[in-house]
Amino acid sequence: MSHTQIMAILNITPDSFSDGGTLHSLDRVVKAAQVALQAGADILDIGGESTRPNASVIPAEEELNRVLPAITAVLAAFPQARISIDTRKAMVAQKALKAGAQLVNDVSGFQYDPAMAEVCGQAGCPVVLMHSQGTPQTMQINPTYPQGVLKGVLHFFERQIERAQQAGVSPENIILDPGFGFGKTLAHNLTLLHQLDALKTLGFPILAGTSRKSFLTLGTHDLPPVERDALTAASLAMAIERGATYVRVHNPATQVPVVRLIEATLKAPQEPPA
Repeated sequence: MSHTQIMAILNITPDSFSDGGTLHSLDRVVKAAQVALQAGADILDIGGESTRPNASVIPAEEELNRVLPAITAVLAAFPQARISIDTRKAMVAQKALKAGAQLVNDVSGFQYDPAMAEVCGQAGCPVVLMHSQGTPQTMQINPTYPQGVLKGVLHFFERQIERAQQAGVSPENIILDPGFGFGKTLAHNLTLLHQLDALKTLGFPILAGTSRKSFLTLGTHDLPPVERDALTAASLAMAIERGATYVRVHNPATQVPVVRLIEATLKAPQEPPA
């Protein structure tokens, strides 16, 4: 990759924490895709089920009814768009891939649906394995890591990478996401962001999904999600400096220039001090 890959979030849901209910028609979905692509997004991440804390599970058919028309409409308008399907369900992933999605973003990291690994292996598609502890209903109830959150996440990835490869997922198709906000306290999230480069020892690309997460407010919750883009930018700067090569954002218009500035700074020639 010549630059950090920016994944723009398109939530086709009524209840996502930041933008639930805003994309309630295909016209709005296509317009949001256009805005994201024009801003410089590389991937459009389409999801039909919220996985915020305390979110309810929805049937696969309902999820499909949300995402398949969205994928079809976006590709009809923008045939060259790269689409990711954000789902935990193998059937949804399989049908979304057939509809034109090219990447699977599984927030459960192959934990939720036993068939997901095989679907991705057979499709030969890239897959994001995200770390999460518990379910959306339980993940924020006193999350603990007896050996420390970093070791916990590393051990999880070692296990799930092996599971993915056994199912036929090629190593070059694996992307790792530490899962900010999914079964983590404020301290856990800050530790993972500070030591994100430790995940590079596994040898796979890293995705940072810090956008508008509540931990960015340091527990004060004073800012509503839509007003956290400056905090998102700060977290992306730290994540990219520590080795993230994918970032997932709600507002590409504000975050793409930030990412490109960070990249340019990190690539600038180094001179010896005077």
